[in-house]
Amino acid sequence: MIKLLVYEDNPQLREGLTMLINGSDGFEVLASFKNCNNVLSEIQLYQPDVILMDIDMPGTNGITGLKQIRLVDSEVKILMLTVFDDNKNVFEAISSGANGYVLKKTPPAKLLEYIQEAQSGGAPMTSSIATQVLKMFSTIHSDRGEQYNLSEREKEVLALLVNGYSYKMISAEMYIAIDTVRSHIKKIYEKLHVNSKSEAVAKAFKDKII
Repeated sequence: MIKLLVYEDNPQLREGLTMLINGSDGFEVLASFKNCNNVLSEIQLYQPDVILMDIDMPGTNGITGLKQIRLVDSEVKILMLTVFDDNKNVFEAISSGANGYVLKKTPPAKLLEYIQEAQSGGAPMTSSIATQVLKMFSTIHSDRGEQYNLSEREKEVLALLVNGYSYKMISAEMYIAIDTVRSHIKKIYEKLHVNSKSEAVAKAFKDKII
């Protein structure tokens, strides 16, 4: 039995969700609320497995409620259920510890699947949301990688450094003279603002340069 709390300010939708979930085998809504004003005491009282959380609610909204919960409880699964599919809300919810992000127009049978998926450790997302998330992280990755303006050749040398290659091994792998390797590495250090191989490797990992 998956036990849920529902946070939704629209009374008709709140009641509809409760009826849908309670009418399905293996699910039970313990309680439902119109905002997150008392969210910490409520999750402590009811000990839910999954929380369905709207974003835009009067009083304490869903994002704030999510952040408050995550300060004290990292285990309960929180599924954002919302009309918002804009980048800002998606990114803030996921960054704040949401386990999934589902639009309110999701068909009932699919919503129940998403709840089960969240409960079993998955990260359910409406397909349009998943596409946005991939784009956002792709942009973050490329922005970080490009900010140092490394050439493709320099990235190749850096990748070999990360993999533990010596100057001599890089020379053999890339069919270039050792002096050319040294020249590439000198430029890499300058562009990354580092002074050693270990610093360069650390920065390559930290800023996802390669």
